[in-house]
Amino acid sequence: MNKKNLICALFLSTALTTTAQSVMDVNTKKLGAPIQSTMYGIFFEDINYAADGGLYGELVKNRSFEFPQQLMGWQAFGKFEVKDDGPFERCPHYIVLSDPGHKERRTGLVNEGYFGIGVTKGEAYRFSVWAKAPKGQASIRIQLVDENSMEEKQEFVEQELTISSSEWKKYTIQLTSPKSDKHAKLRIFLKGNNPVALEHVSLFPVNTYKNRENGMRRDLAQALADLHPGIFRFPGGCIVEGGDLEERYQWKNSVGPVENRPLNHNRWEYTFDYRYYPDYYQSYGLGFFEFFQLSEDIGAEPLPILNVGMACQYQNWENEKAHVAIDDLQPYIDDCLDLIEFANGPADSKWGKIRAEMGHPAPFNMKYIGVGNEQWGEFYYERLKHFVAAIRAKYPDIKIVGTSGPVPEDVPDATYRFEDGWKAMTAQKADLVDEHYYRDEEWFLTHGLRYDSYNRKGPKVFAGEYACHGKGKKWNHYEAAILEAAFMTGFERNADVVHMTTPAPLFAHVDGWQWRPDQIWYDNTQMFKTVSYYVQQLYATNAGTNVLSLTMDKKPVANQPGQNGLFASAAFDSKTGEVIIKVANTSKQPQAIQLNLSDVKGDRTAQTWTLCHDGMDDENSICKPELITPQEGSAQVVGGKKQATLSDQLPAMSFRIYRIKK
Repeated sequence: MNKKNLICALFLSTALTTTAQSVMDVNTKKLGAPIQSTMYGIFFEDINYAADGGLYGELVKNRSFEFPQQLMGWQAFGKFEVKDDGPFERCPHYIVLSDPGHKERRTGLVNEGYFGIGVTKGEAYRFSVWAKAPKGQASIRIQLVDENSMEEKQEFVEQELTISSSEWKKYTIQLTSPKSDKHAKLRIFLKGNNPVALEHVSLFPVNTYKNRENGMRRDLAQALADLHPGIFRFPGGCIVEGGDLEERYQWKNSVGPVENRPLNHNRWEYTFDYRYYPDYYQSYGLGFFEFFQLSEDIGAEPLPILNVGMACQYQNWENEKAHVAIDDLQPYIDDCLDLIEFANGPADSKWGKIRAEMGHPAPFNMKYIGVGNEQWGEFYYERLKHFVAAIRAKYPDIKIVGTSGPVPEDVPDATYRFEDGWKAMTAQKADLVDEHYYRDEEWFLTHGLRYDSYNRKGPKVFAGEYACHGKGKKWNHYEAAILEAAFMTGFERNADVVHMTTPAPLFAHVDGWQWRPDQIWYDNTQMFKTVSYYVQQLYATNAGTNVLSLTMDKKPVANQPGQNGLFASAAFDSKTGEVIIKVANTSKQPQAIQLNLSDVKGDRTAQTWTLCHDGMDDENSICKPELITPQEGSAQVVGGKKQATLSDQLPAMSFRIYRIKK
């Protein structure tokens, strides 16, 4: 028996002596509300180096020399010059390497990557560059180097590339790394006397997700697929707004040839001065085409969020000039309409043609669009009306997602009013309302009934950003994940109201994070999944198709008086004929439970998955990626004349799922 199972067993052995048995009744005969396929999903925002340096496979920082400091991320040496009349209109900068004038001197470049360039032994890497040789054929040497190596040579792989044309042309070679190195660098030497001009210097793993040239880092993308998400919200988040409108995320800049996508200033570069990264920009290499393609790859419905003509309200409290006047909204409205055409239009339409030219002639069949992120107040409501009217008129089948603001309840003396947001979204007939909440343990423990009292006839709920932030412990510790699991039973129980949920944030680089907790962490060659990730995965892979009634003393199980910290929900899976029950024990004591299953006859064995751990502040890590993972097991179901029963003991602070064949 491994240590985790032993700990759980020790908890179980004392359960019956510590608490009385809690009896729950599950009505398996009457099917309740359908559970939407979009119920459990993912939300991507480019924070914590989630795109460049993370999910996006590019290993070279500032590959087109477009950062405000053109050589940020590079060391240039010898004789060189940065110019701005290159072949790509929106990325005009390039570098010219020339003969340094002395046979013992060198001209070249070194790129540091994102906290280093991570390579793995035996893996192939595709180097590409747009280049020309203005004075005749020239050559460069491309190396991967370990500058701290104690070996005779810093370089551990090298190839020579001949630049044969005086016109701009793309060149590609492949390097296979003989060793693993998290912090390698890319070095380029000019060879010979003839100068060479270089633009869009790129290095990708050949083994990207789905093996695409402009692809995603395989392990991170696979982790998304393994979540089995139903919805994929992108590209943010606050970057949709930008600190000002000039730096908002503009989807039209993120499509077309990757070499001609302009650099964008990432607002997370400057937001937190205590976690400051002056080189945090967006290459747009991971753009809207790639977002749609990834959604398709992982089986999720795409949910793009677009700007409503407003910059970040947090940063522009009293600056009305930071937002677009209502009379000037048309370009922003056009962005929404054009995006729908890009995603769904025929290949001969204006924007559908661009999609087809990028390699996807068939439509993406987008069904949802969000307008605005975390906005509130009349400024937002008045602008949204124009978007809703335009989208309804041209694309009546598209479901529109509005927002109730940045908090999940009214805040005294604050300008943002949660209830006003819901009233406005209801009046405008938004299809879903995006709620956000980052709250501490007490909030999650006391809000299990949050959605039981919602209006069943209004817009549906999209819990678009949520996470349990431990009080004074904003990291990925075990306790917070268990409380998220407990709270999520309320999503399932209220599936007639809650149609979408996505925790946040999604990704974080261990060397470059700004916000936590996060679902997936990584360095340049490795990654680990947090306990919160496993909670999401357990829910998504055990969602069921319909809600079943589960009660204790005829009341929902949501840590109500007398329920001893228990949360629970039940569902039926019509595809497999199974009853699925989820129970979280948030108390500090083990608990004995009995599940009464109506309309289930005969003995059988239930399959179980359990999250159980004895260290509340423990978390997974790069060094211990599987410290806390779900454990498979079983439990016996005893048949009776009118119902079957399942008796079990839940460890303190644990979460368990039961699947029972009906």
